[in-house]
Amino acid sequence: MSSGTASCIVDERTGTGDMDVRAQMNVLRGRIDGIDERLLPLFRERMDVSLQMAEVKLRENIPIQDVARERVVVDRAVSLAGDGLRKEATLLMRTLLSLSRERQRRRMFQGGMSPLPPAREPRRQNITCAFRGLPGEWSEQALLKLFLDVPRLNVEFPEDVFLAVKEKRADYGVVAIENSRTGAIGETYDLLGKYGSFIVGRTWIDIRHCLLAPVGTTLSDVREVFSHPEGFRQCSRFLNGRGWDLTACRNTAFAAEAVAKANDGRTAAIGSRRAAEVNGLAILAPDVMDSADNRTSFVVIASGPEYDEKSDLISVTFSTAHRSGALCETLMPFMAQGINLLRIESRPATPDRYRFFAELAGNILDANTLATLEQAASSCEYFEVIGCYSNT
Repeated sequence: MSSGTASCIVDERTGTGDMDVRAQMNVLRGRIDGIDERLLPLFRERMDVSLQMAEVKLRENIPIQDVARERVVVDRAVSLAGDGLRKEATLLMRTLLSLSRERQRRRMFQGGMSPLPPAREPRRQNITCAFRGLPGEWSEQALLKLFLDVPRLNVEFPEDVFLAVKEKRADYGVVAIENSRTGAIGETYDLLGKYGSFIVGRTWIDIRHCLLAPVGTTLSDVREVFSHPEGFRQCSRFLNGRGWDLTACRNTAFAAEAVAKANDGRTAAIGSRRAAEVNGLAILAPDVMDSADNRTSFVVIASGPEYDEKSDLISVTFSTAHRSGALCETLMPFMAQGINLLRIESRPATPDRYRFFAELAGNILDANTLATLEQAASSCEYFEVIGCYSNT
């Protein structure tokens, strides 16, 4: 067949050809176009009425979201759609309600609301940075990577890092937030919510656990091993079957210090090479962790946000209504705008409610990203941006 001849392959079962199918589809597409032409003016009218509603709410100081009213709207739409389209009608109306709230929010705040306060200038001189643990702890190594040689304030517990920043005894704090093997560190998320701190930086540290002991100790001498519980979990294959007593400590650097002070040739610690150096210990067995790609992520916290046009990560915290589809509704604007959701964590706020923490790829200075955050916020009971920063 020559290239100029139209092809029409007949389906032996139906007797129809490709040309007939395309013609049928064109007719149906024309009907869809016609429906859209009638639907979109109604959509515009609905959004205009939402703006009028925003004027009333603004004048009377009424909250944007009315959960009971929204339930009535959705239930009515479902009843009109019939049994065959219950799920689709629910999703459609939830999406329309979310768009209406976002439009009302813009009107009520007139651009005066920002999900993140203006950036402050980063401190570059006379910086003090807090970390949990003793010299040789992994958090100290993250601090050294981020700040090089600055005065360091070591404290006993993670909450003490947040307190030091809040009370201005430290300009910044470094705390662990995630491990590549064991996942998110829930305590850090709880403290971020409790103290209202901002994330201003993030980095990853390779966790190369070693078995540390006083000089001259051999493996056959060891009877007891000290470490943080996380250290034991991350080195379980090395420890299994050895019959050693495992004593949990509040951090790996403290474990190394305890072994150095005991100096009895029967105790060892799981910790870092730097902890061995600081405490004068020998490395009895290097790299005893289960996985060679064991890494921990640390965030830098501060009392105010610090970001610029080079920042490429955004952290948010939010809570949603206690109903089916509420979380999906919050996340939908990011999907629609092609904003990558890198991770999401949930933490219990009350026995039946959760607070969510999410990390997104983007910059709050980008107009599209900012608009998307505002749209997501309109579907939440609570929404706050807690940082715009870069991974170092």
